[in-house]
Amino acid sequence: MAVYSRRVSARPGRFATARPNTSPAGGRGQIEQLARQMAEQILRERDAAAQRARLGRIFTQFDSTNDVLPNNVETVTRGLFAGNTGSLVNMFTNGNLTAVQQTYYQDIFSTGDPATEVNAREELSIAYGNIGGSGSRDITGNLNNDTPSRAIYKQYAQLLLAPNDKKFTINGVDTDHIYILNFNRARMREKLDPGNFELTLAVLSGSNYNAGGALLNEQNNVAALDQHTGSNVLVDGSGRYLQIIDDSSTAPATVGESGQIYNLISGSLDGGTTIFNSTSPTYYGLLYPQHGVAILNADVLDNNGTIFPGAGFGTVTGSQVQGKNYLKLFTSLSSSNMLTGNTVNGGIQARSSEQVKSTYYFVRVKNAEYNYSNNPSFVTGSLGELAFSTFVDDPQVYVTTVGMFNERREMLAVAKLSQPLLKNFTREALIKVKLDF
Repeated sequence: MAVYSRRVSARPGRFATARPNTSPAGGRGQIEQLARQMAEQILRERDAAAQRARLGRIFTQFDSTNDVLPNNVETVTRGLFAGNTGSLVNMFTNGNLTAVQQTYYQDIFSTGDPATEVNAREELSIAYGNIGGSGSRDITGNLNNDTPSRAIYKQYAQLLLAPNDKKFTINGVDTDHIYILNFNRARMREKLDPGNFELTLAVLSGSNYNAGGALLNEQNNVAALDQHTGSNVLVDGSGRYLQIIDDSSTAPATVGESGQIYNLISGSLDGGTTIFNSTSPTYYGLLYPQHGVAILNADVLDNNGTIFPGAGFGTVTGSQVQGKNYLKLFTSLSSSNMLTGNTVNGGIQARSSEQVKSTYYFVRVKNAEYNYSNNPSFVTGSLGELAFSTFVDDPQVYVTTVGMFNERREMLAVAKLSQPLLKNFTREALIKVKLDF
């Protein structure tokens, strides 16, 4: 019971107010003691809960600071062609294309003609484009003289050039006709890998070859002298070939409407990147790695090598002539491997490139955790007793899978270990899980 005292005021007839006789220091000490007791109780309950959780834990929440490493970017490259190979030396055309389709393009397969081979793998398409429509003929009669070669040129100009640019410009010179290699998007993934791209072309017979005499113009029935169609093209027999690479090893990419652009120049990847006549290389075309497209200058490829290295294509440019020029490119590419010998691959060398964003999750399994299993084989009987009495104090389990859950405990991903991992009270584990996006 509180004791009250009374004292006389200094003024006669007045009394002082009564109040409890308590000490401020004593009250503060009592509050601190109660706070310590509550804190100790909380710690004891937390430790007890942690101990129970360690023995029967079925999931652990990640510490976003210490256990998760997000936004790691890696560049992954792989061979561009079937089986992740970086070389395409055996090539087959697509016999399933209709006659109309063949006036525009041809598909190239690596394992056989799909008309006869069910497992044929498509690798790329090739085509010829001419801004004036020369070298091809409209066989449908419905396109208002918009010939296939004109349609091809305009299609790729619209795809790759700026809106106000109508012609492909290679080494500062506009070209009216081009050869196109368009690689399979599924194989290319994000883009072609600059610095790992090479074309090897066998030199063709050019305008010196004329199958069965002069080729007749299919519309005007006049002689189209010094020209031959792609279906009649031959390798010139000299054993000559030329190699083309991109210039990413010596120059940064030009960035245009279509993304990165590299020049295609004379050079080789054999034994390391080598640019032929590096002070003044021959410019053959443009590489658009993000589109998976290579553009080759037909004017340069037509040259027979007397002025600067060319491939003697002798491109058919007659009006309303069904030239099938893309077959010249096919013959040149597919024949080159026979000329390079055993030490050098001909055809096409290319790799894909892809930036992969990854998040690493570090799963830390301490010695007292995850030593028991909810697998039915771990228990026996109707009461759920451990199948082996030794597992009471010395359980032996094997970790095979890590499940990734969200906050609602819905499984989002599963990571499989390469082999089962033994876990008991004396063993701890650190499992690194990598998720790619």
